[in-house]
Amino acid sequence: MVPGAMKGCRTQLSWCSALGSAWAVAMSVSHSSRLNKLVREQYMRLPQGGQVQVTYVWIDGSGEGVRCKSRTLDKEPKSIEDVPEWNFDGSSTAQAEGSNSDMFLVPVCMFRDPFCLDPNKLVLCEVLKYNRKPAETNLRHTCKKVMDLVKDSHPWFGMEQEYTLLGINGHPYGWPDNGFPGPQGPYYCGVGADKVYGRDIVESHYKACLYAGVKICGTNAEVMPSQWEFQVGPCEGIEMGDHLWMARFILHRVCEDFGVVATLDPKPMTGNWNGAGCHTNYSTEEMRRDGGLKHIEAAIEKLSKRHDYHICVYDPRGGRDNSRRLTGHHETSNIFEFSAGVANRGASIRIPRQVGQDGFGYFEDRRPAANCDPYAVTEAIMRTTVLNETGVETKDYADH
Repeated sequence: MVPGAMKGCRTQLSWCSALGSAWAVAMSVSHSSRLNKLVREQYMRLPQGGQVQVTYVWIDGSGEGVRCKSRTLDKEPKSIEDVPEWNFDGSSTAQAEGSNSDMFLVPVCMFRDPFCLDPNKLVLCEVLKYNRKPAETNLRHTCKKVMDLVKDSHPWFGMEQEYTLLGINGHPYGWPDNGFPGPQGPYYCGVGADKVYGRDIVESHYKACLYAGVKICGTNAEVMPSQWEFQVGPCEGIEMGDHLWMARFILHRVCEDFGVVATLDPKPMTGNWNGAGCHTNYSTEEMRRDGGLKHIEAAIEKLSKRHDYHICVYDPRGGRDNSRRLTGHHETSNIFEFSAGVANRGASIRIPRQVGQDGFGYFEDRRPAANCDPYAVTEAIMRTTVLNETGVETKDYADH
């Protein structure tokens, strides 16, 4: 082969190789994300004539997924009372039989819409069955009753939502196609293209939550590459579950735009990789006052006697998901043992060092899994630490 032909062949091979690499990268994101977004913007700028688009958001039959659909209102709702009830086909969300499939959507909390912008709204809803009783995965219903009972204690919560970004192929986003990144160490709160993957998604989610009115208070890259965390709080009472669920919905919608998937699986990668939790920070008014440490210690003592109950509540499968994560390794406690300590991230309950020094503040329950229901977690904590329930059974406060 003549030298010129060989040079042309090498050039063609290099071009093919680059094209192949680009195609491999493109294949890790969804087809919809590659649509021309400038065309979409042309329509999104059209005036609405005074009408408002309201997106109803609810938890589906899995207890983990969120669903949504939109409708038009003739004017902007100023409060949640201005948003009418609606319905949906529960047989298509694993919440009803086809022969009796209509489920009620009851609006409970309203946010600004960061995708369609003002005056449009996102509305979180409870789901009721045909007989107006709460659907099986509507854990907000009992949580609200409990929070109303303990309102005088002014419980504050802050939840740290860990999640992992995946390509559309189910592989962690940014990881080598046929291998693994380097060992954990440089990724936590990391900076640099070789240490963090997907920061554009994280920052977009942060801004979208701020716009919506979600009480997001921070974010950081986590120990495993492609794993991130955002924090929501402080929130009082039922507000904690409302704001975390809406933050999750917004996360999934932002990821949809970027063509990737956010998984809340507590252990998305087996082996020497950190799992994903939803560490829950908690205090009552008396814990936040001078001398509050004794109330913190009393609450931890109550939790220690009800460990099995909390483990069953802290993931949607009665502890089976958390059993993959709470191994006593990778900054977790052992699922079969209760432990507590100051500044100890290997314990069930961590008292921050500053709280130990000040003698008041809050503590962190590190047991909840990333895919926990925040309504279930916060309700359980209140039942044990304020309502003084014991054992694995819960009390029905319906008559109160």
